[in-house]
Amino acid sequence: MTRILVVEDDAPLRSALRATLQTNGFDVDEAGDGATALRTVEARAVELVVLDLGLPDMDGIDVVRTIRLQSAVPIVVLTVEDDRAVKISALDLGADDYVTKPFDTGELLARVRALLRRSDVRREPREAVITIGELEIDLARKRVMLAGDQARLTPTELQLLELFLEHPGTLLTHDVLLAALRGPGEHDNASLRVHVNHLRRKLGDGASHPRLILTEPGLGYRWLPEPDVAEGGGGGVAGRASAGERIAGR
Repeated sequence: MTRILVVEDDAPLRSALRATLQTNGFDVDEAGDGATALRTVEARAVELVVLDLGLPDMDGIDVVRTIRLQSAVPIVVLTVEDDRAVKISALDLGADDYVTKPFDTGELLARVRALLRRSDVRREPREAVITIGELEIDLARKRVMLAGDQARLTPTELQLLELFLEHPGTLLTHDVLLAALRGPGEHDNASLRVHVNHLRRKLGDGASHPRLILTEPGLGYRWLPEPDVAEGGGGGVAGRASAGERIAGR
């Protein structure tokens, strides 16, 4: 079974997470502090980490940073509602996604499954042509067709599209996208927003009812088309419509 490490100092919440994951077929290791978490990642064949950022012995951000020095294991961080800056820091340092407390267990499971699936996909060759409805993206030829007509993307728009396709379902922060486009230290969110809006228009997408690119306000953007994304007009990230039990956090 897939082994998941749950890092949470609140024992009742940690127990609830363990029970939820085990019920859904995962093997679970536990850690109540950052030091134990780091030892477990180093010693065990952990395939995903669920990490609460509020730990008693060290900053959860430092745990993310240290894990990334030794492993590419997917990391889902648990945050509180108003910690936007902390979310951005965790994502920029290598966390793959986040879930806000209190959270729906269905949403957490969807995030976990999506990350595990993407980890498998990244180890396989990428398809040369991707079809999404009337949209056809030919990666080898760097050509995009919408309803039979060629969508003429600028080099920046094409680079953005390739970044999204390489990380389906993953939240890409403003800083991550700007660093990939222009190098580290860039913070021109306004120009990035313009490029994303132009790309949306050329792909037949819209910000008000996104099918392809979802805006995460204040954080960045997420490419939607993947199996865990709601279809049929739902236009949201997997788990939002789920009716699973909600788990509260501190």
